[in-house]
Amino acid sequence: MLNAIKRSVVVQSGGRIELHVPELPEGSTAEVIVLEEQCAAVRAGGGKLANLIGQGKGTFGSAEDADRFIRAERDRW
Repeated sequence: MLNAIKRSVVVQSGGRIELHVPELPEGSTAEVIVLEEQCAAVRAGGGKLANLIGQGKGTFGSAEDADRFIRAERDRW
């Protein structure tokens, strides 16, 4: 049977994480999964959401790109 224990921790220098769980018996085996709260794509873009414009599937990098697509769609009609 699995027992879930959730803790919020702050990543320390060098990527070190300390986890204190006194309710776990000494010598027992535990699996640790780390979920980072910050979106990797936002972090890669310097933390600015504006840097993500045009990065998603089906999006346009500029207004001109969107206009070009709309004109091409209208011409197909």
